[in-house]
Parts: sequence; C-alpha cells; structure tokens
Amino acid sequence: MPTTLTMPKLSPTMEEGTITSWHKKVGDFVEVGDVLLEIATDKATVEFTALDSGWLKKIIIGDNVSAIVNQAIAVMTDDQNESIEGYVPTGAYPKVEKEKSLASEEAATVAPVTSSNPSKALYTKATFQPEAPLENYRFEFPSEVIEKRIMATPLAKKIAKDQGLNISSVKGSGPSGRIVKDDLEKAQRLGDFAFGQNKRPIEKAGFFTEETLTPIRKVIAERLQDSKSFIPHFYVQQAVAVDALVNLREQLIALGLKVSFNDCVIRAVALALRKHPAVNSGFNSLNNTVIRFKTIDISIAVNLPEGLITPIVRYADFKSLGEISVEVKSLAARAKVGKLNPEEYKGGSFTISNMGMYGVTGFQAIINPPQAAILAISGIQDLPVFKDGAIVAGKVMNISLSADHRVIDGALAAEFIKSVQYYLETPTSLLLDLQ
Repeated sequence: MPTTLTMPKLSPTMEEGTITSWHKKVGDFVEVGDVLLEIATDKATVEFTALDSGWLKKIIIGDNVSAIVNQAIAVMTDDQNESIEGYVPTGAYPKVEKEKSLASEEAATVAPVTSSNPSKALYTKATFQPEAPLENYRFEFPSEVIEKRIMATPLAKKIAKDQGLNISSVKGSGPSGRIVKDDLEKAQRLGDFAFGQNKRPIEKAGFFTEETLTPIRKVIAERLQDSKSFIPHFYVQQAVAVDALVNLREQLIALGLKVSFNDCVIRAVALALRKHPAVNSGFNSLNNTVIRFKTIDISIAVNLPEGLITPIVRYADFKSLGEISVEVKSLAARAKVGKLNPEEYKGGSFTISNMGMYGVTGFQAIINPPQAAILAISGIQDLPVFKDGAIVAGKVMNISLSADHRVIDGALAAEFIKSVQYYLETPTSLLLDLQ
C-alpha cells in the first residue's frame, strides 16, 4: 500500500526545512541507505537517507520549497505498478500549525505575570515595514555631461559669471528646461577641479526587494530577538596590549607552528573560565534556574552566507594551543560546507565572536542562550600607548564581554575579563598547563 514520506525532524530546534535537491526522481526505486534528498535545516544542509525501500511514486514538495516537520513531502509504494489514485497523504499541515502558533502567541500576550512566566507576559512583537518607493521624486541635477549650448536666462548667466558658478551643474526648472535664477542655489563653484556628473538613477527613490529568510537565518533572527528582549545584557570592555602576543605568534610561525590570534583567544578564555567557573554558566528560562556547566565547551561564531553557526571546541581547557588550532580549522571548514554533526554545534557553555579579521575597532555581541556570556574580539590596532612614562607605538586589541546580569554580577565580569587580558598579555601562559 502507499506510504507517506514526511519532513523529518533533523535537530531538536528544527520546525521546518527547505528541500534543496531530490537525489531520486519519480519512478525510481529507492534502496535502504540511498541518499534520497538534501534538506536545509535551521543549522546545516543534511543528506537524508532512505529508512525503507520502495518506489518513489510522487514528489509533493519540490526543490527549494520549505515544509514544516511532519508535513508530507512524497508518496512511496512497495509495488512498482501500485496506483496511488485516491490516496490522501498523511502528516501535518502548515495552515493548522500556523493557527496553533498564533493562538499560543495570543494566549501568551494576555497571560498573567507569574513566577514561572515572568518575561513572556503582556509581550507582543512589534512590526516594522518599509515605506513604499516614491512615485514623484524629481531628480534636481543633470544626469550626464552637457555638451550642447546651455539654455539659461540672461539673469542666470550673469549671476553665474559674477559669482563663479558652474551653470552646467544644475538642472533648469524654467520653460523647456531653461535655467533660471532660483536654480543657481544648487550650482557648484567653478575652479580647477569639479565633481563629476553621474547617470540618472533607474530605480524609483526608496525602491527595494525582499528575500525570504532561509531556515538558518529564520532561527537566528528569532533567537537573537528573544536574547535581546528577555536577557538583561550588560557589557564590560577592556583594551589589551598584544605586542608580546604578536611576537609569540611570529616566533611560532617561524618554527612551522601556525596558529591564529583566534586560537590564542580561545586558549586564553578557556584558562580564564577555569579560574572563574561561575562565568561558565547559563540560565534555564523554563525553570528559572542558573545552569552551572561543569565542562568548558567554547562555541566559536562562524559566518556563513546563510547566517551564523557556532561549532564547539569541547573541553577547551584540556587542549593545547596546537590542538585547538587544528580542531578550529576542521570545524570551520566543515561548517562552511554544512557537514557538521548536530553535537558539534548544539550546546556549548561560552561563546567567542571574533571580527578582528574585518579590522573593526570594537563591537558588542548578543548572548547565545542559554549561555550567560559571550566575548567580542576586535581587530589589532597600531596606537600610541604609555610605557614607562613615555609614549611609544603599541599594538592594542579591544575585547568586550556581554553578560547576563541574572547570572553574572559586574565584579565577576570585571575579574574574568582582566584574567583574559592577563593571559593574552602574558602569552607564554597559553603554552603551559594550568595546575
């Protein structure tokens, strides 16, 4: 008899997936273990292998189309010649799920404030929509170089000559496009140099297009919005002198030991978390309890075209700088091609977000719940610094800790970030074991 193939739940947080490609076509026989299709989840693109054999009789959800978990995506049969006429696929339906979701959200907005539900009560999401493009905007400047005789009133020409104005830099508003006195308010000055003139824009002012969120970016948007809305962030910044760190890295590279500054930061953070275990914590908003992680598992933010993913360096405090370097390269490479296993990006006790490679001088990151803290790493700058009473050239890197004030107090955050500073400014510590 016909059977329904539904969208599988490939991760605990997955609510829907996008079928990126079918590896089988209608009429093909599917063996157990055959790669049947590829699905983009909220975390990665995953190959889905057949759990049962049979004939693929109908594809309900095609390539690049999304479906919620348990929604029918195909129909299969045991017999090649079996008809599926009249067969109604089983599974969840998007409309029903959406109505349930809206009903639950509506209930949450009127829920009373209680100890078990302190933050969701009386909360509704704001809506923000773009303004429509302007229909009647008038481009006030010439759109190309004027080579023919300029049409202007005698008064406009006289004023332009007397005041040294470039009459060709304005567009006329008089009859037949003639330049009049009032148009000269926008004229550029004559001189040895002049601004060029661009082509007329094609789109209407304020024109825009819209793109549907990918499954990954949709989850990122929801999690970050909830994080900023419901977690009481506070921030602690610290400038770090990294001259010694730069020198150490150059020496290691000269010895054939290539490590990145990010590897060094991970090692420094792991040592600091070992020293300040209370920072290696989180908050369970379902139970209103503080989570005390007993292992130091550092999530590393990796940027993908679809959005961010955070592969995890497990037991980071037990790994050497070289071991961290090798593992981070492997995790990042597999993350970029969507080949991470769920346990390699789900969880973690602390997150590092590094934008130093973009040369930014400072930023503040949003906490990755249920973790209680995230460290933002900026680029290294060449700056004048005071040393032994004199101003000298120095290399400075700014770091910023975002912390959940329900779990971490200001003094603890300050002690932690000062420890990170110490390890980075004393980089030989990164090569040694903590006792």
